[in-house]
Amino acid sequence: MTPFVDGATVAEDIHEKADVVVVGSGAGGAVVARELAARGKDVILLEEGGFFTGRDFTANPREMIDLLYRNRGLTGALGRPPIPIPLGRCVGGTTTINSGTCYRAPDYVLDEWAERHGVAGAREPDLRQYFERVEAELGVRPVPDETYGRNSRLFERGAAALGYDGARIPRNERGCLGTGVCAIGCPQDAKQAVHVSYVPRAQAAGARLYTRCRVDRILLSGGQAIGVIGRFADASERETGRELRALARHVVVACGALLTPPLLERSAVPDPSGRRGQNLHIHPATRVGALFDDEVRGWEEVPQAYNVHHFTREGIFIQGQFVLPALEAPVLPGVGAAHKARMARYARLGSFGALISDETAGRVRAGRGRWPRVTYQLGPADARKLARAIGLTAEIFFAAGAREVYSGIHSQPVLQNGDEARALQQAILPAADFEMMAFHPQGTAHMGEDPRAAVTDSAGRVHGTPRLWVADASLFPSSCKVNPQITIMALATRLAEHLAAEL
Repeated sequence: MTPFVDGATVAEDIHEKADVVVVGSGAGGAVVARELAARGKDVILLEEGGFFTGRDFTANPREMIDLLYRNRGLTGALGRPPIPIPLGRCVGGTTTINSGTCYRAPDYVLDEWAERHGVAGAREPDLRQYFERVEAELGVRPVPDETYGRNSRLFERGAAALGYDGARIPRNERGCLGTGVCAIGCPQDAKQAVHVSYVPRAQAAGARLYTRCRVDRILLSGGQAIGVIGRFADASERETGRELRALARHVVVACGALLTPPLLERSAVPDPSGRRGQNLHIHPATRVGALFDDEVRGWEEVPQAYNVHHFTREGIFIQGQFVLPALEAPVLPGVGAAHKARMARYARLGSFGALISDETAGRVRAGRGRWPRVTYQLGPADARKLARAIGLTAEIFFAAGAREVYSGIHSQPVLQNGDEARALQQAILPAADFEMMAFHPQGTAHMGEDPRAAVTDSAGRVHGTPRLWVADASLFPSSCKVNPQITIMALATRLAEHLAAEL
């Protein structure tokens, strides 16, 4: 395997040439790098964060958030309220810190992309071979019995009692021990995030990896992309003063929906559509807790093992989301002795996430400094949808035997029975009333064949700038309604096929 270059150790400026330079080593970039390198192309893969694996993961939440998360977990959107959006900043990107959930975008979403947004060649029959290929690479399978614990079983029982359809979640893992720390790095390297799957395979095929290299600008000449300029940083994220200048026949940007548009903007890449950075979609979410009479011991299983898909078409999906005590404590209701008493019952807590696919759209722009300016204001329709999602989650918990439910709603933090949960499903609440976070940013450089309406074409080529491509969730024209990793990877596999043909 080709060794990687840690930017912290670089002592002089570096000049490189390649067929393709890929910016970002997450779900999109790692796949493009591996697929092209496997076809014999000369590939450089650049990552702003460091390269860490299971031997580096301590299961200490604070340490791991500082190590693996962008902006130490404080990335988010400005609005009322501000919404945290956790992102990975390491080799593997957010795949390193997600729960391994691997859903294909639903057929009806892909059909909408074709019919409403003019995307060509990305309906389910078109993408099936790419979905299957990625799933085989990652060992995707439903959560097995040995890591399917009581938190999930209780919730499944409650959903079945109410007649709500659900199923075990398909995950990318080989040898998972169910230690419950997916979101802060898998100590066993069992979760097949791309830092232990696609990136090493790209390296084995000859791709060159530079870490701690922040790309400031895409180089343009004659209206075409010809390379990038990046700056190296040390382990504390301070720039070292050393620079990478990489020239390439093609440039692939895979920085994610919050960072790809600002890079294109800073680089003065033309935007014929005027849509770049707009159309930001996220999956707003609230974690809902429940107290049971008997121990749940949710940390002894896969945190995200069961999903209620009964309401997905209306934009609601409810997934396991058990977290460690340090992450649960800030959102449990009560202060002083009351809060202490609830935390003392941690072993009896269940926890699931209520997530929605939004109709609201936000915006991303280049900021004055290093950070993008992300703005997003949850609209009234989405606030009603989120209240309904929380109410449904609470109702399922009560049907499973919960004694009380912690809603994540400031005005109604503790629910006592199913009637209160059902009333919440019809509630009209302001956005600021929710203890909210969000996941899966997407849509900010969306694809489509019409350059007046889309930022890239259906394969990911940036309209108006030859030899420049986008390979991340920015491409999605609308919310994919489920966890996006597999869809990003399938589209990236297809993109690599197109790019290789051009080379």
